[in-house]
Amino acid sequence: MINQPPGKFDPDYVATLRKILDIAVENIAVENRTPATKAKMAQVIVQEAAGGVTDASDLVSRAVRVGETRAA
Repeated sequence: MINQPPGKFDPDYVATLRKILDIAVENIAVENRTPATKAKMAQVIVQEAAGGVTDASDLVSRAVRVGETRAA
């Protein structure tokens, strides 16, 4: 993952975060891949990235934990 100061979300970084979301979604059960669950996972990824988490595998793991239960 690229080193990015917290709070900086240029287009390349956003594209990287989107790829992380795609990978995370592939790691949850198909029945949980709802728009609400994906949105919840994306929110976690953005919040964690803004907080300084830069490791892609950490971001995927955190999003997967949130996505394991389908959002309402």
